[in-house]
Amino acid sequence: MGAVQCAWAQPAPVKKAAASVFSLTTFDKKGDIVGSTHGVFVGKDGEAIAMWKPFMGADRAVAVDARGNKHEVDVMMGISEMYDVCLFRVKGAVPASLQLTADNTPAAVTYTVGYDLKRPSFKKLAPVRTEKFMEVNNYYVFRDEDVSGTDLGCPVVNGQGMLLGIMQRPADGGQAFATDARIIRSFGVNGLSLNDRTFRATGIRTALPADQQQAALTLMLARQQGDTLRLAQYIHDFIAAFPTATDGYTALAEMRIGQGKLAEADETLQREVKRATPKDEAYYDYARLVYQSAVFKVDTTFTDWNLQKALELSEQASKFNPLPIYRHQQAQIVYAQGDYRKALDMFTALQKTELGKNGEVFYEAAQCKTKLKAPQAEVLQLLDSAVAAQDGAISAPYVLARGRMYDVAGEYRKAFMDYLKYDTLMHMNASADFYYLRFQCGMKLRQYQVALNDIAHAIVLNRNEPTYYAEMASLQLRVNQLDDAVKTCEMAIPLAPGYADLYIIKGVAACEAGKKGDGLAALRKAQELGDERAGELIGKYEKK
Repeated sequence: MGAVQCAWAQPAPVKKAAASVFSLTTFDKKGDIVGSTHGVFVGKDGEAIAMWKPFMGADRAVAVDARGNKHEVDVMMGISEMYDVCLFRVKGAVPASLQLTADNTPAAVTYTVGYDLKRPSFKKLAPVRTEKFMEVNNYYVFRDEDVSGTDLGCPVVNGQGMLLGIMQRPADGGQAFATDARIIRSFGVNGLSLNDRTFRATGIRTALPADQQQAALTLMLARQQGDTLRLAQYIHDFIAAFPTATDGYTALAEMRIGQGKLAEADETLQREVKRATPKDEAYYDYARLVYQSAVFKVDTTFTDWNLQKALELSEQASKFNPLPIYRHQQAQIVYAQGDYRKALDMFTALQKTELGKNGEVFYEAAQCKTKLKAPQAEVLQLLDSAVAAQDGAISAPYVLARGRMYDVAGEYRKAFMDYLKYDTLMHMNASADFYYLRFQCGMKLRQYQVALNDIAHAIVLNRNEPTYYAEMASLQLRVNQLDDAVKTCEMAIPLAPGYADLYIIKGVAACEAGKKGDGLAALRKAQELGDERAGELIGKYEKK
């Protein structure tokens, strides 16, 4: 049976272990307490273990060490739901940490080390039994009456003060136990941990992976999640861990651009080209962000960022490594500057490089030809090359561009065939705008049933666009689907009660269907809205 023993009665290493114990309190977003327990530091950089359950639903946590110093929990480093153990790291220097036992043989005698700022308690306990798990790890079971609530989360050590585990008890009651602390050696985080169900059960962020590629994936996912504060923390960690990698600086600059802080973004990118390697990638990133900001006019007051600066930065990248991708960037910048002849020559030259295996340089050359008012046949030839350069879905935007050109040129059948091909390449999952475009082409070909299907598809994808309803109702009226035309208008009117076309179409359809009262009421509403057609139509149907 376990007994509380005085500090002087313990082996010196056991007494020393008390310096590594801490209390832990977790809080939700409102600041209310979620749970409290104890834990133990296991690393000089603030790594610690504790029970996992207090972290579930928590947004932050605070550890108070044996000296009374508070430490915010910074990141989660690993979790075992099954054994209710987690590994995390706190901020700030910690007073001491325990080493994990290296002995696979179960300890016959163990000690629990309590938490107290003045006089920590110690218990010498003999396990009731020990079980093996994960081949070498030990699972210690104790008499429940020997373990008090204040022992939970506290370290269980051997006579040499080596950490065996932390004291635990099942949530629904039962014998107390300690899971071998060496389980944390199987813990880890990767680039996808941000989306892991278990990690997402707490609001405390995951640690940045030690592998650079996995860390870069973490940055990407953090950007997608839209939490600017958390993203900033990951970026800070990334730059500290990988000071010569471009990813961290680029992510920070992109965040600053999104905040409208171009001067700070510029300072960050200057740091990137000084510190990061390879230099060509750093200059390429710098040029890309300056180019994009200039084209989209992110901040016209920051005149240091302009297309000429972007071009000079991209040329610097080429000096370090003359890759076609950098020449391509320069061609895009020259196009944005309006020098279409020079840009055309550059895109044409790139077609003879490895970039010629992709349709983009042919498509961009076609855009130059269009700006230069070249014959349609020359533009179409380039679009044909863009489509033929690669198979599958990657050719979809070029197929659509060619279809649009046929459409504008009045070659509606060729346009419609390209629209069909584009839809297939997109697995029938294109945008509402596309189906509206194909609807218009179908109308020109008098393919009314196909056109009805397309405008209905557009409405399904965007139920808040009144123009789609008006177009559908107009076509339904045209093909004598009078009741359907009325219903379509009635669905759209709540979306756009001031859209006169809807009342005109509804009025005509209702009158033609023999519902003169409803039809005239709709036409009078159109007249109230100022539609000049309404008066003549009212006169026509009143006489019938």
